[in-house]
Formats: sequence, structure tokens, C-alpha cells
Amino acid sequence: MNLRDLVYGLYARRVEGRLDHAQVPKHIGVILDGNRRWAKASGGTAAEGHRAGAEKISELLGWCAETDVEVVTLWMLSTDNFDRPEEELRPLLGIIENTVRKLASDGRWRVHHVGTMDLLPARTQSVLKEAQQSTVGIDGILVNVAVGYGGRQEIADAVRSLLNEHAAKGTTFEELAEIVDTDMIASHLYTRGQPDPDLVIRTSGEQRLSGFMLWQSAHSEYYFCEVFWPAFRKVDFLRALRDYAARHRRYGS
Repeated sequence: MNLRDLVYGLYARRVEGRLDHAQVPKHIGVILDGNRRWAKASGGTAAEGHRAGAEKISELLGWCAETDVEVVTLWMLSTDNFDRPEEELRPLLGIIENTVRKLASDGRWRVHHVGTMDLLPARTQSVLKEAQQSTVGIDGILVNVAVGYGGRQEIADAVRSLLNEHAAKGTTFEELAEIVDTDMIASHLYTRGQPDPDLVIRTSGEQRLSGFMLWQSAHSEYYFCEVFWPAFRKVDFLRALRDYAARHRRYGS
């Protein structure tokens, strides 16, 4: 361990010691951004950047467990990412599959997929379904793996599901128009039954949501971090929690 690591370690312990666990967000959404730029800066390939980012996930979940976070949503692959070249997308999907298998085999996390299955290759779909089924009884952090996820797509899928449900019941459009409300739509989201994210963290310095949990994040706090995701440290995580705890959430009042 070099001097810089020692200093960061001491600083992290100091921040953690002052953290009020009663003020910790229960649901954190994380936009895992900057893998490719991290790799480029270090002279590596995009796949190496994605692998480094995947390895960081276990560390993050460990930090969340230490600080009493209950739900974590990880945006691992957006619907826009399918526009990437095949030579990059194929290994990225393989890295995601390996990561999801690792999360499921850990024994501490309850894995839940959020996203559109239809866009994903059959093998990726199988991995996600198996991980979700094999961890359903685990009493640990609920880990939403957002793969093939887009916020607009989620809302469209929710409305479609709502329409299909009421069509099967024989509800007319006129009747549905009279009763539909935000709670009904929310009950058809990928995250139905879960609390909305209290805090959304985005790494790499970008200061936008890019379609992440558009419906659920209406009252979320945002924390934008300059470091690329593979370089995200515990001290960065603790700073985000400290920043969140210092805010006064008024929900429009």
C-alpha cells in the first residue's frame, strides 16, 4: 500500500465514522459510466474497461451492505447501447452474463432483472432468468440489474401491460380512461413493489440521467462524480452518502 492509498483509507474511515446510518438512502441507483474512457486513458481496450467496471460492482455492493442500503439498481446496458458495433457489444454481453452469474452465486444478493428481455440474445435472457429464480429466497440487498433498459421503453411497456391487463378483463377504453392514475401505471413498471430510488449516482462527470429510471426518479437526489466507474472508490461512495444526508428533502413542499 502506497502513501496515497493510506491517506484515502484514513479519510474514508473518518467519513464513514461520521455517517448517520439513519440518513442513508434505502434505494440507490447507479449509472455505471466511463468504462471505455477509463480503458482508453490507461491504454486498454473497451472490453478491458468493461471487465474492470464489472469487478467494481462487488465492491460497491459490499459498501452498500456495510451502510444498510436495501436496494441497488445497476444500469449495465441501455437500449441505446445496442447501436454499438457488434465487435464491442458481443464481449460486453458476455461480461454482463458472467457478472450476473457471479452476483447470483455470491449468496448475499437477491437479483432482479429490469429491462426489455425481447431485445437480448437468448443466452443473456437465460442467465438473467436463472439468476432471478435462484436468488428469490435470499434475504439480502435487492440488486436490480438493468440490462437492455431504457426509461422511455419502461414507461411504454408499463402502459402496454396495463392496457393488456384491462383488455383481458373486458374493460372498455372509456372505463379505463376514467380510472387510470399514476399508481396504476407504477404497478406495471419493472420495479413494481419496490421503493423509488432515494439517490442516483452517476460516474464519469456526465451530469444527465440519459433516461435512467425516468418515472421512479421524480423525487430522487442526484450525485454526479467525476471519476470513471472502474476508478470509483469507497471514499467516493461515502461522499455521495454524506452529500445526500446533508440535503433537506421537501418533495415539493
